[in-house]
Amino acid sequence: MRDSIVHIGLLLPEVLGTYGDTGNAQVLCRRLRWRGFDAEVVPVGLGEPVPSTLDLYLLGGGEDGAQALAAAHLRKHRRALTPRAVVFGVCAGLQVLGTRFRGSDGVDHDGLGLLDLTTEPGERRAVSELVATSSDLLGNAPLTGFENHLGASKLGAGSEPLGQVVRGTGNGDGTEGAVTDHIAGTYLHGPALARNPALADLLLTWAAGQALPALEVPEVERLRGERLARRRRPS
Repeated sequence: MRDSIVHIGLLLPEVLGTYGDTGNAQVLCRRLRWRGFDAEVVPVGLGEPVPSTLDLYLLGGGEDGAQALAAAHLRKHRRALTPRAVVFGVCAGLQVLGTRFRGSDGVDHDGLGLLDLTTEPGERRAVSELVATSSDLLGNAPLTGFENHLGASKLGAGSEPLGQVVRGTGNGDGTEGAVTDHIAGTYLHGPALARNPALADLLLTWAAGQALPALEVPEVERLRGERLARRRRPS
């Protein structure tokens, strides 16, 4: 944090706001305020410069045309996302954070290169609930959400998976999402940070630069437990 307020950048919500992913910003704000921190969501629209002074940056999902438009705009402001930046992308946002993605029309687009990841269209669209076992970053806790994408993402040596798929498709090779330093991405919608509070708190810990007080919200944990119990059952 650069001052007493945590500034959460919501990047291009008008084009990367599919499936309620903009709700991730509200989740982060709420979890900060429950702990006594001040927080502010800073929307950054298409055509606007991306400030380099924000504490955390969020990218959501979008269709192919919106994704290409977002990538072209964000490449112009790549320098704003300094090595200290905390960035979280969902679905199209995950792909934009990578080095390259190919649309369903066969056209290749450069990403931001913040994750060592390339994406091409898969054989069929993944539309289902997605459950994964997280990496050591989250103590191997389960991750849950729903996916709706055609992309198959391949990680290079510079990124690690966010988790391993238990049910669903994820990246398409048994892994789910990607992490490099304080940059993370996932195919989980829901919004992802409402359904996975430990992931939300990991991002906040990175942004704050310090461990945060433990937070217990029994209602959230109860709903999360019920959802996971249902999704783990065989189809």
